[in-house]
Amino acid sequence: MGSRNEGSGYWYGPDGQLDYSAAVLKSLRDYRTAETTVRRSARDSMGMGETDILALRYLLRVQASGGAVVPKDLSRFLGITSASTTSLIDRLVASGHVRRESHPSDRRSVVVVPTADSDREVRETLGGMHRRMMSVAEALSVEEARVVVAFLERMTRALETPHAETGENS
Repeated sequence: MGSRNEGSGYWYGPDGQLDYSAAVLKSLRDYRTAETTVRRSARDSMGMGETDILALRYLLRVQASGGAVVPKDLSRFLGITSASTTSLIDRLVASGHVRRESHPSDRRSVVVVPTADSDREVRETLGGMHRRMMSVAEALSVEEARVVVAFLERMTRALETPHAETGENS
């Protein structure tokens, strides 16, 4: 909470004292903005849209855990229609990021498999960001980590709470 913001924003009260609640929310917004900017840059460098990169990261994560993904799994994960999923898979196949393979136990079905090149590309593009973020997280003490995790879990629940329960109208 450096002096560069003193008196210059709404996160300071009328008496010039830091409003910690507002400062925390501003910090969350600043983090989200920075993360969005970096991810957009990564997607642009890979020539992919948001849904494409989300799909690819999901496919890589499932593959790393030894699982297989059928198109229906991808539709459910992304919350998109089967027609949109087909278009998405077609794009990813055309760009060389995934391939369709016969399902190992259901010959009527296919699995969507990320290519080794796409795994390497994602690691190269997003790896530096992930390493820097992990370094910051690893520098936290156990107690600091507990506080951050508890706070973020409560914030998540607050966002997931329907407006009717909070008495808000939006």
